[in-house]
Amino acid sequence: MDETALRRTPLYETHVALGAKMVPFAGYDMPVQYPTGIMAEHKWTRESAGLFEVSHMGQCSIIGPDFETVAKAMEALVPADILSLKPGQQRYSQLLNIQGGISDDLMITHSNWKGLEGSLYVVVNASRKGFDFAHIEENLPPGLVFRRYDSLALMALQGPKAEEALAKLNPAVKALPFMNSGRFDLAGVEAHVSRSGYTGEDGFEISVEGGNAARLWNRLLEDATVKPIGLGARDSLRLEAGLCLYGHDIDRTTSPIEAQLQWSIAKRRRADGGFVGAHRVQRELLGGVSRKRVGIKPDGRAPARDGTEIQDESGRKIGVITSGGFGPTVNGPIAMGYVETAYASAGTPIQLIVRGQAMPAQVVNLPFVPNRFKR
Repeated sequence: MDETALRRTPLYETHVALGAKMVPFAGYDMPVQYPTGIMAEHKWTRESAGLFEVSHMGQCSIIGPDFETVAKAMEALVPADILSLKPGQQRYSQLLNIQGGISDDLMITHSNWKGLEGSLYVVVNASRKGFDFAHIEENLPPGLVFRRYDSLALMALQGPKAEEALAKLNPAVKALPFMNSGRFDLAGVEAHVSRSGYTGEDGFEISVEGGNAARLWNRLLEDATVKPIGLGARDSLRLEAGLCLYGHDIDRTTSPIEAQLQWSIAKRRRADGGFVGAHRVQRELLGGVSRKRVGIKPDGRAPARDGTEIQDESGRKIGVITSGGFGPTVNGPIAMGYVETAYASAGTPIQLIVRGQAMPAQVVNLPFVPNRFKR
């Protein structure tokens, strides 16, 4: 077998039948867009309901004798408060390395699956799941079990009409609070549903057995408010929402404090530490950082891509763009990047070096488009 061959998700044939343009992404053959194009898909998700496949991401569980034991084991690896999670509740956090840099960001749920009560269900990024799975499993204390779910598919239904569309298959999903999950029967398919996503819109992530994925996907698309959306629009949506992309806005050199993710670290964890990389996080919380992630709005219409140099008005380099492109909802170019802390306040004038030319821009508050999570 060719080790370099792209892997296919359970919905690969479905995407091809829908006319998707398939591209390599994190080792998988994934849909970047459908015939209507990225701009139309982006706007549809903001106005109605977009359906994404994200089965390339990693799903796993950590199982132990009781929730406290499992939660304490995970708290040794991430800075979030896991112990306080109620059954079904989920939390965003980061796996940190010994230097306090981010090895990956991830979603952690106190499982309420039948037979897995008291365990943790974890979703990690596709590009990092090999490392993440090995890292978590190797660092579990005796008596805990790591279980990966390679047979599961994952899809996301996002947008202001997502609740209405999913409720047609099971009205009980309406009662699901933001950042909570549960087991639901969706048109005869057993699914794990969380109220979360990556677009800044209200929506759900839905995990099902791979063999049932096409059935549920096609059933959701029978609703006129739902259309399939590719990775291209997923990226522009998350950029407008000010959400980090691993390998761009966060990486193994970036701390959660530099990335402005300190909101994800509870007071108890800030004070007590006890997680890998805690020395840097605690030091930066007290003493500040030399650079910060910020929103950037270029003047004019030319977008600034990742890697673009950021300068102050005198021409001195003060940072770099980590994500950039056109924001369809904003109707103009937008970007995120890191700048020296002295230049991180909204309204600060800067300039971007695009094709060798200095282009005026300014630092702005994130997100570019207000989040509409249902809280």
